[in-house]
Amino acid sequence: MIAEQGGRPEASIFGSSLRTSASFAALANGTAGHAFELDDIHRGAIFHPNSLTVPVALSIAERQGGVSGRALLTAILAGYEVGTRIGRAAGQALFFRGFHPQGTSGTFAAAATAARLLGLTPEQTQNALGIAGSQAAGLMAAQEGADVKRFHSGRAAQSGVYAALLAKRGFTGISNVVEAPYGGFLSSLAGTPDVSRLVVELGTTWEVLAVGFKLYAAVTSIHTALDGLRSIMDENRLTAADIDLINVGVSSLTYQHCAWPYNATSVTSAQMNLYYGLAVMALDGQVFVEQYRAARLRDPKILALINRITARIDPAIEARGSEHRHASTLTVTTRDGRSIAKEVLRRRGGPESPASSTDIEVKFRALVKRRIANEAADKIVDLVNGLERLDDTNRLVRLLRTSAKTARKARPT
Repeated sequence: MIAEQGGRPEASIFGSSLRTSASFAALANGTAGHAFELDDIHRGAIFHPNSLTVPVALSIAERQGGVSGRALLTAILAGYEVGTRIGRAAGQALFFRGFHPQGTSGTFAAAATAARLLGLTPEQTQNALGIAGSQAAGLMAAQEGADVKRFHSGRAAQSGVYAALLAKRGFTGISNVVEAPYGGFLSSLAGTPDVSRLVVELGTTWEVLAVGFKLYAAVTSIHTALDGLRSIMDENRLTAADIDLINVGVSSLTYQHCAWPYNATSVTSAQMNLYYGLAVMALDGQVFVEQYRAARLRDPKILALINRITARIDPAIEARGSEHRHASTLTVTTRDGRSIAKEVLRRRGGPESPASSTDIEVKFRALVKRRIANEAADKIVDLVNGLERLDDTNRLVRLLRTSAKTARKARPT
């Protein structure tokens, strides 16, 4: 669609040779960043800042003719802090009312990132946030099969770019968009928000440190269950054939978000579904890109195992509060009559059990191997590892737009 519609060639779409407007680039790259459930997650805000802030920052930086790595990082961090604080204030209420935080709270992360890189004044930044908040959109029903779930991220990123560019030209937004008692973001989308979370310990507690990476290509809410099942199987040397039943206890939010009856409608629905994730973990010992190929969605072995999995809301997890909403308890009953239980409070890759730099690099290389040649990937790793010392981010962007044709030549099949 973007290639057809064109746009001034000022920013790049990653992994391709196409250049377009900064807003279109943010739309495409933000959608791609959220498109396989592998972006980061802030548990309290319930959204993924990375696939909003990074596409916006790189598109604006390229539009500006390049900026320093330090300036890029500062803008990304501004987006993280503003977006996650607003997301935390909205809390789980926004989610339970049926709104997708990525497309709603995410607009503020995108706008703050763009405003910082464009050098907006405080008044202009306030207007940018006021414009972005009016563009907040995204419905959680998309989780059960629609491609549009991924689009929520791209559209929020694009909205942030629009908001900052308009504010720079004097266009005004709602000055109290977040806290307005009638028609404000929190009052309308969350209903019963905790406004104090917007500024508590501002400047001393950094929300970016509460962000974790994903090590599975699935919704974050099921990661502790996946960790628990893998641990039980490894420790007891079980295969899928040894398993008779799996019972999982989760929070009410995870139950509503992920424990609906599995229906093989799309890759999206599989990635959001607790039963499918546990089934492929039992069968494959991994839950990454290959487990969500379209050809696997109706695999009789997966469907048969799903029939032996049950889930429930665990009162003990509920009693721990929202900070433990991703926790899970598992009981695996084996065919020889054993019952093996495991409680997992924190997932691998989360802020309490962080992914290592090696984990992140391995994940990066696995995801770009079909689009970016080895030599370019090596250079990207080096530049990102020294990003705060990089003099011109266009050096990084040029590598990110390496064409698929170049990658294929580098890797004959």
